[in-house]
Formats: sequence, C-alpha cells, structure tokens
Amino acid sequence: MKIEFEPLRKAHDRSAFSSGQRELDEWFRKQASQDEKRNITRVFVAVDREQESAIVGFYSLSAFTVTLSNLPDDLSRKLPRYDAIPASLIGRLARGDSVRGKGVGELLLADAVKRILGAAESLAVFAIVVDAKDDRASAFYRSFGFIPFPKTPTRLFLLTSTAAAAQASIGERIQVSAAEMNHMDELNKNAPAPSASLRSAMVAQKKK
Repeated sequence: MKIEFEPLRKAHDRSAFSSGQRELDEWFRKQASQDEKRNITRVFVAVDREQESAIVGFYSLSAFTVTLSNLPDDLSRKLPRYDAIPASLIGRLARGDSVRGKGVGELLLADAVKRILGAAESLAVFAIVVDAKDDRASAFYRSFGFIPFPKTPTRLFLLTSTAAAAQASIGERIQVSAAEMNHMDELNKNAPAPSASLRSAMVAQKKK
C-alpha cells in the first residue's frame, strides 16, 4: 500500500467504498459533500496510490463544545464555570473492508489527531471528542486513551494536552506519514509500528 491523506474532493470516487457499516458508508457516499459545502464538517480521505488512488478510509472533523456537566467531576472541578468548553469532534471514521487488519484505522486516527493539534495552535481546543458506533469502535478508541463521557458512554474524549504531550514524547512517530506505512516492511520487525507508538504514548500520558 502507498497511503496518502487528502481533503475530500469531487474527483474522489466514493461509490465503491465499503466499511461494512451501512450508516457510515451511506453518509460518506451521499451526505459528506453536502456537509462540506455547508461548513458542517471537513472530510479527509486515505487513498492508496498503488490501487489507482482508491479510497481506503475517511474521517470527518468539526468544531464542537462540551459542557461541564458532561465531564467527569474530577476534571470539571478544575475548569472555569463557562457554559461551553471548546473541543474538536472526530464525528465519523471508517476504514475500508479491503484493508481490514492492516492498521489503516490507526493511521486515520493519527492523522486526525495531528490535524487537530495543528489547528489548536491557532484555535483553543480543550478536548478531542469521538463518537463510537458500537462496542468494537469504543474499544478501539479506549486503546488510545480516550475516556467515555459519564452520561454518554458511546461518546469519548481525549484531552488535547494529553495528545500534544504524547506527540512531543515520541516526536515524529505520532505524525504517522505515508512513507512510514509504505516502508513498514523494511523496518526492523522488533521496532514498534507508528500506530503502536501513538497508542502507548497517549495511554502513558493519560495516566500521568
């Protein structure tokens, strides 16, 4: 595979994409472009240059807010009494069935986090929020250190400060690039994959 990430464009053929999640697939094929035009969300796709730029995954990003009442008590007590706390939402994330088990889901999440951290340099983002469609998705996000909201366990969050600290602790490893994915076979098999480094660093930072 030769994976590259880019913003969704008209030229991208979404008709053949299938993640095995009907709701996600239908939104991606029929609604994603409209939500883009209305400035509701921004959509990014992972394409495989070795398969005629076939789409192998996507994710969406939006501005978001969380309320103090939805955060865990030990965290909300430390925050000012504002009506809304700024956040960023990874509303939808899906990898194609054709690349199941190849780490594309981890690469999608890593790229989304990297973009959010970049935006957070100019716009305050307290937390990164994700919506888990099922228990498997929830377990996936939990493995990266995301924490369920007490009142809505299918929605999870990770403090931006945690993600930023993880990025700093492992430098370029968290910024998973196409080159790292493309040359994975050339790496020492005993060395951790970039996604594994991302996961371990985020979990370690969350525990601090």
